[in-house]
Amino acid sequence: MDIPLLSMALSQGQVQQQASMSVMRQAIGSAEQQGDAFQKLLNTADTQALQHAAQPHLGGNIDLKG
Repeated sequence: MDIPLLSMALSQGQVQQQASMSVMRQAIGSAEQQGDAFQKLLNTADTQALQHAAQPHLGGNIDLKG
């Protein structure tokens, strides 16, 4: 192989690695934002309201037959 071909291959590999790292940083930033928003929601929301929203069918009926 000649030197120009090796140089181009190395450069292309570096560009691919930089692009991959950029996408990973964006994904990490997005996950952190979602985690922060979820934590804020948990801290400000009523626990019973969250439980009811997650499973609205529970607790709606009472069986009075013995």
